[in-house]
Amino acid sequence: MTKMGAHRVHTVRVRGGNLKHRGLRLENGNFSWASETTTRKTRIIDVVYNASNNELVRTKTLVKNAIVQIDATPFRQWYEKHYGTHIGKKKSSKAEKTEEKATKQSRAVLKKVAARKPFAPVDPKLEEQFATGRLFACIASRPGQSGRADGYVLEGKELEFYLRKLKSKKQH
Repeated sequence: MTKMGAHRVHTVRVRGGNLKHRGLRLENGNFSWASETTTRKTRIIDVVYNASNNELVRTKTLVKNAIVQIDATPFRQWYEKHYGTHIGKKKSSKAEKTEEKATKQSRAVLKKVAARKPFAPVDPKLEEQFATGRLFACIASRPGQSGRADGYVLEGKELEFYLRKLKSKKQH
């Protein structure tokens, strides 16, 4: 079973002389943000839900389809660079306005960013998560078999479903 912690992966010889990478401990993963078609390597913070067994949540075991919290910073940085706007922050601060003007960009880059602005809005539930600095994600790989914890950021109906599950779990 793969746990959270400092990177520890063993190679295991299997049938046919092939090798598997047994992930014993992992702390990072490659996660995809599907609606923005971008993928970033980010830190796994916590295991929050597992449909098969609550014991796997308590022991922070990483398995396929486990719902985890990941660090939002790499995705936030990409979003701010790609669209030229902040995500998950209040816009009333005067310091941020001066900070935006301080970055120099060529006219071509400014034109590209301006053309992307209409596509910038993000789901409000996802924006709330960016404000906390943590995103919910699902692990799509099998960490015990491949030695990697890769997955995708939850959004839309799937995010709503798991938020409901987590809310009902907290009430018990």
